[in-house]
Amino acid sequence: MEKEEKAALNRRKWPAGKLNLNAPLLSTRRTIGVNRLEDVQNANSVRVSWDKFERIPFSWEQTPGKPKERGEESDGENAEEIIPPPKPPPGCRWLPTEEEADPKRDSCEGEAERGHDYDDGCEGDVEDDGGVGAHEDWKGGDGVSSNELDIFSLAQSVETVDSWKELRRKFGIENGDMEEGIGCHSPSFMIQRFLPDAKALAAAASSSSSTSLKKDLINSDDEKSKKHPKSSSVCQQRIDSRLDRRERKRKKRPLITLDLLVASFWCPKQLKSIHLPIVGFPCSGTMAMEITQILLAAQSADAKVRTDAESNLTRFRDQNLPSFLLSLSVELSNEGKPMESRRLAGIVLKNSLDAKEASRKEHLVQQWLTIDSSFKSQIKNLLLSTLGSSVQDAIHTAAQVIAKIASIEIPRKEWPELIGSLLVNMTQPHRPASLKQATLETLGYVCEEISHRDLVQDEVNSILTAVVQGMNVTEQNPAVRLAAVRALYNALDFAQTNFENEMERNYIMKVICEAAVAKEAEIRQAAYECLVSIASTYYEVLDPYMQTIFELTSNAVKGDQEAVALQAVEFWSSICDEEIELQEYEAPNSEDSTASHSHFIEKALPTLIPMLLETLLKQDEDQDQEDGIWNLAMAGGTCLGLIARTVGDAVVPLVMPFVEANILKPEWRSREAATYAFGSIIEGPSIEKLSPMVNAGLDFLLNAMNDVNSHVKDTTAWTLSRIFELLHNPATGFTVITPSNLQRIVVVLLQSIKDAPHVAEKVCAAIYYLAQGYEDAGPSSSQLTPFLPDLVGCLIATADRTDGSDSKLRSSAYETLNEVVRCSNLTETSGIIAQLLPVIMTKLGQTIELQIITSDDRERQGDLQASLCGVIQVIIQKLSSDDGTKPIIIQAADQIMMLFLKVFACRCSTVHEEAMLAIGALAYATGPEFAKYMPEFYKYLEMGLQNFEEYQVCAISVGVVGDISRALEDKVLPYCDGIMTHLLKDLSSSELHRSVKPPIFSCFGDIALAIGENFEKYINYAMPMMQSAAEVCAQIDNSDEEMVDYGNQLRRSIFEAYSGILQGFQNSKSDLLMPHAPHLLQFIEVVAKDHHRDEGVTKAAVAVLGDIADALGSNVKTLYKDRALCMEFLNECLQSDDEQLKETAVWTQGMIGRVCG
Repeated sequence: MEKEEKAALNRRKWPAGKLNLNAPLLSTRRTIGVNRLEDVQNANSVRVSWDKFERIPFSWEQTPGKPKERGEESDGENAEEIIPPPKPPPGCRWLPTEEEADPKRDSCEGEAERGHDYDDGCEGDVEDDGGVGAHEDWKGGDGVSSNELDIFSLAQSVETVDSWKELRRKFGIENGDMEEGIGCHSPSFMIQRFLPDAKALAAAASSSSSTSLKKDLINSDDEKSKKHPKSSSVCQQRIDSRLDRRERKRKKRPLITLDLLVASFWCPKQLKSIHLPIVGFPCSGTMAMEITQILLAAQSADAKVRTDAESNLTRFRDQNLPSFLLSLSVELSNEGKPMESRRLAGIVLKNSLDAKEASRKEHLVQQWLTIDSSFKSQIKNLLLSTLGSSVQDAIHTAAQVIAKIASIEIPRKEWPELIGSLLVNMTQPHRPASLKQATLETLGYVCEEISHRDLVQDEVNSILTAVVQGMNVTEQNPAVRLAAVRALYNALDFAQTNFENEMERNYIMKVICEAAVAKEAEIRQAAYECLVSIASTYYEVLDPYMQTIFELTSNAVKGDQEAVALQAVEFWSSICDEEIELQEYEAPNSEDSTASHSHFIEKALPTLIPMLLETLLKQDEDQDQEDGIWNLAMAGGTCLGLIARTVGDAVVPLVMPFVEANILKPEWRSREAATYAFGSIIEGPSIEKLSPMVNAGLDFLLNAMNDVNSHVKDTTAWTLSRIFELLHNPATGFTVITPSNLQRIVVVLLQSIKDAPHVAEKVCAAIYYLAQGYEDAGPSSSQLTPFLPDLVGCLIATADRTDGSDSKLRSSAYETLNEVVRCSNLTETSGIIAQLLPVIMTKLGQTIELQIITSDDRERQGDLQASLCGVIQVIIQKLSSDDGTKPIIIQAADQIMMLFLKVFACRCSTVHEEAMLAIGALAYATGPEFAKYMPEFYKYLEMGLQNFEEYQVCAISVGVVGDISRALEDKVLPYCDGIMTHLLKDLSSSELHRSVKPPIFSCFGDIALAIGENFEKYINYAMPMMQSAAEVCAQIDNSDEEMVDYGNQLRRSIFEAYSGILQGFQNSKSDLLMPHAPHLLQFIEVVAKDHHRDEGVTKAAVAVLGDIADALGSNVKTLYKDRALCMEFLNECLQSDDEQLKETAVWTQGMIGRVCG
């Protein structure tokens, strides 16, 4: 299911002010109450000062717990107390009592003993009906009424601004500064008291803003560029790893983005056609030009006017880039210019700094870096001034452009005053709220663009200070507060050091919890997004806050708007993800790993499961018909599935009563929810726990495929597919499918596949996993053979259906057909598969004759051809795997190849991928006979090897070169010059995606093995490339998991290349390889010392070690004697538990023994 948030529910009213976390947290459906300060004061007998709880504790500690301004006093009696973490309301328990955990116990029972009334769903509760007294019965255990619940606090509530004024009168304080001895401080004093570093940084930026940016100023403070030392603990290493992973794959909140500048611009109706002459631009100088009319013309409805304007812009950019960028900045910042020209100026400016394609982006970065620093300073000052614009579009655009420049300059320490310049807007008085909002938005964008390693801790502290100040409940402007919460989301990756400090961590969590109960739904949603991010990044430090977070998320899920509730559920899904990772990848006997696993899900299970089960009943009527829908029911089911994987068997007794109670109800929502819950917990619990209930429920599920409601049938088909995927594996000896029930299962599936398209698609998945279970099942695979003709025929008929809204059902049907063919028993089904081949070929031929009028027609033709080519590939592989059936393919090869060549003429990348893969299979099947197709096919192969833009096609083409080389052997020689030229160009290209390059090295080995000594002329080109790649492997950052994987692919491919070349020269001219042997042995040693190498690299390395001895003979005898590390590596492989690796190592040991005596 694809995730996409559905439109939020109708907004409900929320109270102003804050909540007292010591009182029961209300349902998000409560009405506005009247704030009564005296009741609040009575409810909190122990008073605490603003100084202790309401300051922002960033950037002011010399050592943890020691404020700079108090010095050594912190060690004495007046030592600063640690800000306690948020606490749950009185009476709220993290672990439920036995009575609460008992699902049979009346949920209303015992309310009197607990002393307050929760919104627990009991009918006796007074819910939000819009009346004034809707919550008059909501009392806290200490006598606090609902009217007092507008104050938020940690351990005790604090004074409001009104009570602060009362205290000032009590102590006789006028409007001057507070005296230190009083111990009570105002919210405004908090900000002024504890932001020395932020104000200093802002002041420094303000004093330098009037001067040009100087390079000596950039590098003047070396200390600023040093990273804050990180903890060496296991938990801290895990946080570091998560931050690195999040940088590579950030799930960012969708921000307002700018459209790419393309040939056709958005054309406002109110703009008239403007005819412009060809404009000449100065080739030098840094003067801004008037470009308003050109920008407006670039949005004209008149194609000629638009084209001329675009040409003028391009010419201006190419002739004088600095003046071009300055002119765009002037246009964007000028309040007197039309919004249309300002918007386009921002788009062009942004796209002059950034691009999606890596090589283009690097080119733009280098262009910016070459511009004079004083000139760049003008542009940046204009952008910063635009943040004060009255036009929101201009503000958004400027914020994004500032972030793009920051992404270039901050890692190079070339814009050190940026953060300070932005903080000026937050720390100086009388700045408008719109400017604060723009500043926070900009900070968020900047944090999104740069790495957490690019800022020193003082800068991080200053950012967090500004952000938290904007999030504070004292901030009256909701837009500012929302921008602050969103900025914090992007800044969380930078807060690693702050989360290590308990006081600072507590404060961050406090303001997030405040935001989570804000009046505005957007703020609440953004706050929960922050909690989701914290769950995945700082899991290890969450324990003190989980009680409060549970209450907050529970209330949000039960009664808040759907957009907010979705994020509350996502928090628990993120916790599951972290705990699953801990269970799968951490050493079970490690003390550190067990200490970091807090078992949050296990602790919350008795109350978390019922909450999620209730969400399953909140389905949408059209959720199955529309792609991309993501609602609370789907989120709850997904989270339930993750919980099952996290806690295993413990989830079953908590879910099954819900299933049994709802599966037979007349309301379709109940039946669908029960089925969804059952399917969600299939993965995780043990087979012993699942098999009894699955065996008992399978027949019921098959009957449910005839339900009158399509939602129920859709979910039932999905549940069956889950059962077949996870509990049907005859090869291991366990399956819920037996010969006695298989026939009924197939009959039901074949009947249900004729249902509505969304149901049929799920049925295809069920058939897919049903067939997959019989792969390599030995005699059991014969059980499906009698049903194969009906399955094949039904799947083809399903693919031909025209009632689907798109090609998704057709693709699913053909993918399922592929799996049915692939997993069938060839001995028994070869005849059926042979009959299927001409049917598919005929369908492919018919697609070539389709009339193509629109781009949609072209897309549909391409998708259909890709699916049919995929089926042909599977049939070729299946029939060519046995010598008895291979002649079927050889006989049809000419017709198949002719179809593929016609398909290439359609110019669709998706089709080319599938056709290339099928041709690789055909080359393997036909062997040397494939040579007759090369004259016609070679031009398409060349096109594929040169297709840098659609790099997947290039990668597959490289693989096909290997297939052809192995098939043709020395008959591929006439084409090798061209092929090697393209492969070497691919390796040298900075435009080609890096994932294509490892297969190219493997391809070198295939070619060398095919043509033997004829590879000599390519040695001087291939070897330097391989050695250079080996050096790249040694420089890979092992803290980056993605780069480690890539490095392993590259190492394995280099070894495969060496292996093929060594074997190709084994019988002649092996002396040509002697000069390269020392480097190869050194490379093996480097790999042997690398603990990040995977099994594939190890096998390839030990095989090459033997190939050296086998190919070069006694010439390398002295080299082996000097390579003790290689021998240690060989001994390690000989002791491996992997039989294949051990077998290769034994062979290598024999080769080396033969050479060295």
